[in-house]
Amino acid sequence: MVTLKEGDKVPAFSSTDQYGKKISLADYKGKRLVLYFYSEAGSPTCTIESCNLRDNYSLLKKNGFEVVGVSPDSETVQKKFEIKYKLPFPLLADTTHDVLEKYGVWDQKKLFGREYMGVLRTTFVIDEKGTILKIFTKPKNKAHAEEILAALK
Repeated sequence: MVTLKEGDKVPAFSSTDQYGKKISLADYKGKRLVLYFYSEAGSPTCTIESCNLRDNYSLLKKNGFEVVGVSPDSETVQKKFEIKYKLPFPLLADTTHDVLEKYGVWDQKKLFGREYMGVLRTTFVIDEKGTILKIFTKPKNKAHAEEILAALK
């Protein structure tokens, strides 16, 4: 369950991206960050959301945002996802669920009566000082970038 709230300081994180490069929250100090969590690279819903952020990436950058995606997929899977869909931002491979757990998005889910642990698709919009400006717990896949920009105008 997401326990962080708007106005909270975000927890520091560190993980590797699709190329094995270490990425941390400190890399984005002084920048606004869209940190989005998705359950599986290549799944229909996550692909739609990621491609919407890709298609609006220049607009997000123009408005001062960096973008980082996070899922429990491996670096290899993340790299294939990034290449196939030409995603212009880092995708963290959080196979240990460390970042997912810090942000409260690794939780019990239920599908067709079966319970399992999984990712709660969530986006955190973080300001230059590491404070949460906005949390989207049910992002609009096809219009996620637009809803981010509209919410912060």
